Amino acid sequence: MPELINFLLIILILVSIGVALYFFLLSSRHQKEIIEEHSVEKYSIEALIEHVKDEINEITRTNLFELGLNEIEFKKQVNKRAELKKALKVCMHGSIEDKQFIKAFIYDILSDYIPDEHINSVIPFNNSKLLLTKEKFDIILHMLKKDYGFDALSHLIDSFSLDRLKKSEDGELSYYVSGEEIESIYDKLGYLPTRDDKLEIITQAVYRRYKGLGVIDEIRDMNIDGVSAGVSGVTRDYFEADACSLSSSSDKIIRPKRNFECVWIFYKGKSIKLDFLGFESERELKRVCQIIYRYNRGGQLSESTGYRVNEMKDGSRILVVRPPFSESWAFFVRKFYIKNVTLEMLIKDKNAELPINLIKYIIKGSMITSVTGQQGSGKTTMLMAMVKHIYPTLTLRIQEMAFELNLRKLYPDRNILSFRETETISGQMGLDVQKKTDGSVNILGEVATDPIASWMIQMAQIASLFTLFTHHAKTPKDLIYSLRNSLLKCEMFNNERIAEQQVVSVLDFDIHLARDYEGKRYVERITEIVKLPDNPISRDFIDKSNLDERSSSFMKTTYDYYNKQVESRLFEARNIVEYRDGEYVFVNSISNERKEKMKKAMHPEDAMKFETLMKSCLDSNEALKEAAS
Repeated sequence: MPELINFLLIILILVSIGVALYFFLLSSRHQKEIIEEHSVEKYSIEALIEHVKDEINEITRTNLFELGLNEIEFKKQVNKRAELKKALKVCMHGSIEDKQFIKAFIYDILSDYIPDEHINSVIPFNNSKLLLTKEKFDIILHMLKKDYGFDALSHLIDSFSLDRLKKSEDGELSYYVSGEEIESIYDKLGYLPTRDDKLEIITQAVYRRYKGLGVIDEIRDMNIDGVSAGVSGVTRDYFEADACSLSSSSDKIIRPKRNFECVWIFYKGKSIKLDFLGFESERELKRVCQIIYRYNRGGQLSESTGYRVNEMKDGSRILVVRPPFSESWAFFVRKFYIKNVTLEMLIKDKNAELPINLIKYIIKGSMITSVTGQQGSGKTTMLMAMVKHIYPTLTLRIQEMAFELNLRKLYPDRNILSFRETETISGQMGLDVQKKTDGSVNILGEVATDPIASWMIQMAQIASLFTLFTHHAKTPKDLIYSLRNSLLKCEMFNNERIAEQQVVSVLDFDIHLARDYEGKRYVERITEIVKLPDNPISRDFIDKSNLDERSSSFMKTTYDYYNKQVESRLFEARNIVEYRDGEYVFVNSISNERKEKMKKAMHPEDAMKFETLMKSCLDSNEALKEAAS
């Protein structure tokens, strides 16, 4: 009997051990699944951002006195912390060096934190089917940047003709880059990122949402003309009221894009929509709008001050707008790629040497010249190239709304000083100060307001050797009338004819730039503003002795006076060079009086070359006329 009891106890113990072992193994498997699931969350972009924040906060807030460092190590840590804090404040304002410093810091943190077996948990590099289109774009841009630097995006667009006109869903021709194109390019290139490449891509993804400019962070650094966001798509009010709409080409219901879901770039005169790229939320777009303009204390963007214009550290111009001034948050970054900008780079096409040489001699001849054209036609860039041909002995003074020309970067050895408007110093106050700075040449980045236009006329008359400025006028007549109206609005004159005479007496040449539908930029015309002779009105009635004759002569004089006030022209817009059918042609010669004035302002050698150019142009023009007849 005792043996049976012992046997049963042994069996019971063994069964208990087996059941315990089963539940233990089941529990271990469940815990492993929880750990794996936790690992995926642990290595998400959001989790990595929080980890990086904690690490950097610990570095910047640690009490160094508690670490027991010697004097040398203590100073190193203090300098390192100061450099880190400075870079964190300005890395998003166009400072490439500070951005690279912060990214290197983040890279080191993530390199120690993310094990190799979990690197694909952050972004699925090993499975292209799981990659989002914007992640594929990030990979493409990173790999191209290794070979082409800041020309990576330009190379991508040019290599695959992404800037060509395409039909959109509604059947209209427009410029856009679709997600399907990026998917196809990714498959064609077949990039295989290394571990370091993967870490750098993850670092950029973390940086742009932590301290960077969101999805446009890398695009902004590229050598393109500009980037903007918040300028298309429906706003929240519309989206909530009508969350879907019918496609115009079919009865398919599509969801309209929100205002934060599209990014636009400006490239070679074309506005191109990156249809696959957008901010994650309106909150993210708002965050970027609130930090992108703050370089050098850009001021406060508020409901009462609904826009801000500023420059970034690399010279880019930034405009930010917000509700209620605009219907949604939006920003516009305009870049001016200023490396080695020359007239030869900007003016090509057949017979390009004709406008190039003429512009050179207009500048050397100290002519007051306007550069006109629509937005995006290249006025500011043309002005940068023209400055090269101002004689180095002349001092330059520049007035701008925001620093765009950056002429001291292009010509560091020249005597150049730029001024801009501030909240307390208006444009006209700045122009008044320029009179006391021994400036020979005054340059106005843009004549955009009536006070600046009126001060420009005054400055061109008395305060400088000559003046260069840009304007948005479409024709020479529009330019003169716009400047005339500005003089009248500022109450400098109360007579239209006298105000127009002042403008005509000042302005010498107008260089008009154009941009066609496909984004091609060219010089449409170079026009001389010729002041017509002012024939005096007869006063014969004074000498008439007969009352009837005197009365008749007086009436005729009165008629001539009023007719002159109403109908007589004060100027003639004479085109010297025009762009016709893809080539530049010489149309008219410069007036003799202005030609002599230009030669007096030039060095003797340049004056002889200018005379030779004019003679050769006239000879070739006469030959063409004879051949045509």
